[in-house]
Amino acid sequence: MQIDFVASVPTAPAILALPVGQGPGDGVRWPGLEGEGAEIATVAAAAARFDGEAGATLDLFIPGDAAPRRVILLGIGAGGDGDWEKAGGALTAKLLTSGATDVVVDLGAAKTAPSAKAAARFAGAAAQRSWRYDLYRTKLADKQKPTLKTIAIARAPDGIAAAWTDQEAVTQGMALTRRLVTAPPNALYPESFVEWVRAEVEGLGLEITVLDEAAMHDLGMGALLGVSQGSRREARLLALKWNGAGAGDPDLALVGKGVTFDSGGISIKPGAGMEDMKWDMGGAGAVAGAMKTIAARKAKANVIGVLGLVENMPDGNAIRPSDVLTSMSGQTIEVLNTDAEGRLVLCDAIAWVQKTHRPKAIVDLATLTGAMIVALGNEHGGLFSNDDVLAAQLTAAGKATGDKLWRFPLSDAYNKLIDSPIADMKNVGPRGAGSITAAQFLQRFIDDGVKWAHLDIAGMVWSDKATAVHDKGATGYGVRLLDRFVADNFEK
Repeated sequence: MQIDFVASVPTAPAILALPVGQGPGDGVRWPGLEGEGAEIATVAAAAARFDGEAGATLDLFIPGDAAPRRVILLGIGAGGDGDWEKAGGALTAKLLTSGATDVVVDLGAAKTAPSAKAAARFAGAAAQRSWRYDLYRTKLADKQKPTLKTIAIARAPDGIAAAWTDQEAVTQGMALTRRLVTAPPNALYPESFVEWVRAEVEGLGLEITVLDEAAMHDLGMGALLGVSQGSRREARLLALKWNGAGAGDPDLALVGKGVTFDSGGISIKPGAGMEDMKWDMGGAGAVAGAMKTIAARKAKANVIGVLGLVENMPDGNAIRPSDVLTSMSGQTIEVLNTDAEGRLVLCDAIAWVQKTHRPKAIVDLATLTGAMIVALGNEHGGLFSNDDVLAAQLTAAGKATGDKLWRFPLSDAYNKLIDSPIADMKNVGPRGAGSITAAQFLQRFIDDGVKWAHLDIAGMVWSDKATAVHDKGATGYGVRLLDRFVADNFEK
């Protein structure tokens, strides 16, 4: 999808979209809707009960000198940033496969002009909503094929160039995350994940480190490698370092769980729904997308993204329930359930980044527990943290971007639930509080003085319903959240 910003409304007969706010007496200010055009709009709006609600649309055909022109009234609600985002996504959703190729949006027609930030979110949502994955679809009917190619945005506010640069970087990062989450596991596995990301971020200035299994074995990463034992695909650790604030250790580490397919291992999952486990690398996908965004907009911050990449398969060499693994930190783990593998991947990735890069804060992201979906459904990601300020910063970033979070408790009482009688800890606790005990497990690997937050995003990386910024499928969740969190709290 191409987004263009133009000074005035082109005279070419493209579809024209006009923003309409919600409320009595509101309406567009465009000469073409005076007289007969305005009467048509009034009658049509009443008949369709169109009231300018954010994301609502109404088609009109307005008489012209040569031929009628198609005009779309586009609801922007109260005109907040989120309302403009809904409008942008709704416009693309309406026209993407409609046969239309071009549309012009006249922002100057709105009763109250949007800010540069709101206009950029409008454009970003329009572009983000157009993302599709048709690589393997060979028999699409013509009506299913995308036709919309260009959205021209006229009379945008001052400052739109800078605001769009940042929003375009977010859009590119979300596209990378969605591609990774959507790809089938015979195409995406640890080695190919590394190569895909390397190709996507080439030329952006990221410092890339890749550890193979031999290197991780030498470092004692027995927990991560234990998960990989049953797979023919070798594990990888991928680190993407951005020094936007100058040389030195990163202030922030983003750590992502990258299980490219999770069968459950010996504790194999039920067959129904197992196909969804291709997106058990959603945390790593979000970190990869966020790091591309941060680098693309040249954020003035030092951040490192660390991705633990494995495939969890049943095999004669796979770890078994009751095996004991030794992690990179030296702590031992009694494995009671091989399907609680994400925390085994994360704990070694967390230990590695602390030992090699000494970040002041760590945020890990993982599709970690089904219990989180039971608790929060698909509306919020779960947040756990050892620091109230860090938790508040992440919550605020989630509210601002729409990637929402909800905080859960941590305490010594929950921590004791994962004590093992034969090792330092078990990899699962009792049935109750499963998401909390998973977070308590990870907290045991955080060094003293390091601020840490764990985001359990099991219900957020894939959706069965469309929103303003994505169709059904991969959501790109986490990219906007992390980018905003970095911009608000770590840029210098």
